Amino acid sequence: MAQEHFDVLIVGAGLSGIGAAVHLQKNSPKKTYAILEGRDAIGGTWDLFRYPGIRSDSDMYTLGYAFKPWKEAKAIADGPSIREYVRETATEYGVDSHIRFNTQVKRAAWSTEAAAWTVEAERGGQIVQITCNFLFMCSGYYNYAKGYTPDFPGIGDYKGQVVHPQHWPENLDYAGKSVVVIGSGATAVTLVPEMAKSAKHVTMLQRSPTYVVSRPAADAAADWLRANFPAKLAYDLVRFKNVSLGMLFFNMARKKPAETKARLLGMVREHLGEDAVAAHFTPTYNPWDQRLCLVPDADLFKSIKEGSSSVVTDHIETFTKDGIRLKSGETLQADIVVTATGLNMQLMSGLEVTVDGKPVALNETLSYKGMMFSGIPNLASSFGYTNASWTLKCDLTCEYVCRLINHMDRKGLRQATPTTTRDMPLEPWLDFSSGYVQRGIGQFPKQGTEKPWKANQNYAKDLMALRFGAVEDGAMVFSNPKPKKSAAAPVRETVAA
Repeated sequence: MAQEHFDVLIVGAGLSGIGAAVHLQKNSPKKTYAILEGRDAIGGTWDLFRYPGIRSDSDMYTLGYAFKPWKEAKAIADGPSIREYVRETATEYGVDSHIRFNTQVKRAAWSTEAAAWTVEAERGGQIVQITCNFLFMCSGYYNYAKGYTPDFPGIGDYKGQVVHPQHWPENLDYAGKSVVVIGSGATAVTLVPEMAKSAKHVTMLQRSPTYVVSRPAADAAADWLRANFPAKLAYDLVRFKNVSLGMLFFNMARKKPAETKARLLGMVREHLGEDAVAAHFTPTYNPWDQRLCLVPDADLFKSIKEGSSSVVTDHIETFTKDGIRLKSGETLQADIVVTATGLNMQLMSGLEVTVDGKPVALNETLSYKGMMFSGIPNLASSFGYTNASWTLKCDLTCEYVCRLINHMDRKGLRQATPTTTRDMPLEPWLDFSSGYVQRGIGQFPKQGTEKPWKANQNYAKDLMALRFGAVEDGAMVFSNPKPKKSAAAPVRETVAA
C-alpha cells in the first residue's frame, strides 16, 4: 500500500484546526493537506462538552474567525451554536472533505534527509503512517479523554451520582434534586444557574473565590452596526472595539490591580450586597492572575438572589453516604455531585516527537513566538491567549505559518528550525496561577525574556510580529535546499542502415 503524503498535515478538527485549513487554502492554495481528527465529529471542545448551559467565556466577535462574521444575536453564545458555526465554516470552505475522523495521532518523526515528517496514527485499532512536509498541531491544550478530579476522601462511600462536566451523561435527570457543584471557575459558574432552573437547589462549593464579571449576552453596539453597515465591516468594527477594550482592561489590571479589584468587586456588590462579596466573591489574588469568569446577563447572581442556588466557601473534609462534610462541620446533602474541578493539560495531544532519530522532550525546548519549538523543524502548534479570546492568537498563528511556508517555497528551502544560541533567563510558558495550569505546566516548553522567545499575551504586539514582522529574524534558521533536478540524458537518433 502506498504511503500517503501531504504538504501540510493539520491535527485537530476543532475551532483551531478548521480555521487553520481555511487560512491554508486562502494563503497557500497550492498546498495539499489533510486534517486528522481523533474523534468522530467536527467541533473539538464545542462538540466534546455537553453539560447544561455550556457557553463561550469570550465574546463571539473575537472568538469567531477573522474571515467569517458571527451573525447570531448573542455575543456570549451557547455551545451548540458555536459547534454549528465551526461545522458551517468547514462546509462553506470545503474543509470537511479533507478530514480523516477517528484518527488519533501518536508519534511524529522528522527526517532531515527527506525534509518530511512521518506521522503515526491509530485508526480502528490499526497504525497508519502519513508523511508531510509541515506538521500543524491544532489539538488544543488538554486531555480529551479524561478531566481532572481530585482524590476526594470518602468518595467511595458516597451513594449519589458523581459527574465530571467533561463526560456529561446524556440523560442525567437532576430535576427536583439537590446538587453540589464543586468548583468556582468558568464551568461551575455556567452550570449553577442553568441547573438551578429545574433542580431542587444547587450549591456551588468553592475552596476560594474567583473574580466573576457580568456582561450583557448581546452586544448593543454590534446590533447597531449590523443594522447600519455591511456585515463584514460591522463585524470588523466590533472585533476591533472588543479587542481594544480587552487589552485596555488587561493592562489596567496589571498596572493598577488594587483599583481594578475594587471596581470588579463593586460590580458584584451591586447585585448581591456586601456580605456576599466579603464571604464568597473576594479572591486573594489580583485580577488576571487567573482568567476572569463571565456570567452573561448576571444569571448566576439572579439565581442566588432568587434562592435557587447558593455559594459555600469551605474545604472538603470527606464525602459521606449522602453528601459532603466540610471542615467547618457543615454537611451538604446532595443527590448529585458535579466535579467542575478542571482539566488535565496536555501539550499537542501527548505527541511523541523525534528529530533524526533522537527523541525530543518538549519541556526542554524554548517556545518560539508562542507557536514553535527550538530545535524542531517544520512544526507549529496553535495555542490561544489566556487573557483574551483563543481564536485571536490562532488566526495570527495560521497567517504566520502560511507566510513561513510560502517563504520557504520562494527561497527553494525545505526546512525552518527555530534556533537559539543566546543565554537568557527562562520563565514558565504561561504566567498564570490557575490550578490546572500549575498542575500541567511542567510538560510545556519554557519561554525566554526576549523576542522572539517571549510569548506575548498581547494581540497588538503579536499582530505586528506575526502578520508584518520579518520571517528571517535571525532565530529562524532556513536550510535543506530542494534537490536540483538532474539533467535529462541527450536523446540520440538512430538511423537505419
